[in-house]
Amino acid sequence: MRIPEPETPNRIRKPRLALAIATVFGVGRLPLVPGTFGSLVGAGAGCLLAWLVGAGARTGFPLSGRFLALYAAVNVAIAGAGVWAASRTTLYLQHKDPPSAVIDEVSGQLIAYGGFLGGLAALNWKSLLLGFILFRGFDVLKPFPARRAEWLPGGWGVMADDWVAGVYAAIGLWLVHRFLL
Repeated sequence: MRIPEPETPNRIRKPRLALAIATVFGVGRLPLVPGTFGSLVGAGAGCLLAWLVGAGARTGFPLSGRFLALYAAVNVAIAGAGVWAASRTTLYLQHKDPPSAVIDEVSGQLIAYGGFLGGLAALNWKSLLLGFILFRGFDVLKPFPARRAEWLPGGWGVMADDWVAGVYAAIGLWLVHRFLL
């Protein structure tokens, strides 16, 4: 009985859409620190969100539960697309957590900004910078249970450790807003 060879990038079709999403349209292929570049994309999305919230507040648009629900839905959509794309990418590249897959950093960074209870309207340049620094720190240090989350199968493992880092950063950002600002 012949044992089938494992699938390699040369034997399976290239998952172009999954690779585009996982690398955030090539951002993950930037040299040296692709995770930091992925986090910068998440921070840029946070800046856009803060600007939209500020613009809405100036026009009388209240920061309602519906807006927060929409923000949560966008985060869940990015997380879901990330799990799918990271699963396909890890299979294709034969790597458990390829450095070029940075959709996890985008998702975690958005969790860091959206998860704190101070409210999205509090996202100013100080909050954005602090949230970025906190997230990157927790992403690198991987406090419990982030390191364990890496061992989840496929895209879940790629994404989950950054979700944990995002939650820790969100708590840190909330604490700073609550007690220092």
